[in-house]
Amino acid sequence: MSSDVGGGVSAGLGAGSAGRGLWVEEPARRRRMPDSVRTSAVRAVLIVAVTLTQATITFFLTLTGSWLALPMGLGAIAGTIVATWGVLDVWITRQTWNQRYGVLSEPSSTARSRRKEARRASRAAREAAAGRITREDGPLAASGRYSAR
Repeated sequence: MSSDVGGGVSAGLGAGSAGRGLWVEEPARRRRMPDSVRTSAVRAVLIVAVTLTQATITFFLTLTGSWLALPMGLGAIAGTIVATWGVLDVWITRQTWNQRYGVLSEPSSTARSRRKEARRASRAAREAAAGRITREDGPLAASGRYSAR
């Protein structure tokens, strides 16, 4: 049995597979959904699955002429409304999460250059005065707010 060519149990134990482990991590194609969005998505999938099952049972009960078709039909209508709410809940939760946590705030190049100019001005004022910085020479003097009155 040691001459198996097709890849039995002993096929993976060759010289080339000595460094490869049993579990190999592969990078994810997409980032993981946030917990709140994932929770609402799982809830929506479960609700939609139950509603589709209920609608299918209602269809077959209607074909057979059973008296259960009417209550199941009303339940399927209510389930459709709840399933629509569940899908909208996923969308709203995702949008809310993106608005709260999704934006990476970086200062623009103009804001960065203004701060750099203000730091240079305050450094120069400190070196010139070698003491306390007056309000007119401070780092906010470039904005024009604190002019001499």
